[in-house]
Amino acid sequence: MSSAITNGILVTVVSEYIPERSSLSSRQFAFAYTVRIQNQGEAPAQLRSRHWIISDSNGAIQEVRGDGVVGEQPLLQPGQHFEYTSWCVIATATGTMRGSYRMVRPDGDVFD
Repeated sequence: MSSAITNGILVTVVSEYIPERSSLSSRQFAFAYTVRIQNQGEAPAQLRSRHWIISDSNGAIQEVRGDGVVGEQPLLQPGQHFEYTSWCVIATATGTMRGSYRMVRPDGDVFD
């Protein structure tokens, strides 16, 4: 599990290997990740976009940018959370994933 907090938004990620979606002979290793985004601050914040950088242990990089997550742009009131699970495939049995979410407050304040 990994977590980080910025401007009252706590993001926690848990990842796991998915053997049934992987193929050793094809060098495709699938990993699921469950993300929980919790507003621990005092003001609402809306998730507008995401930016992920996925690297395998050979140094190959996949970059993912897009609006929202899983087709949604959740507005989190103080105390609320949003959770989703997604997955990715890389060419090695180990790798890393890092990134950010673009959040917007009702007053127009934008932060990652």
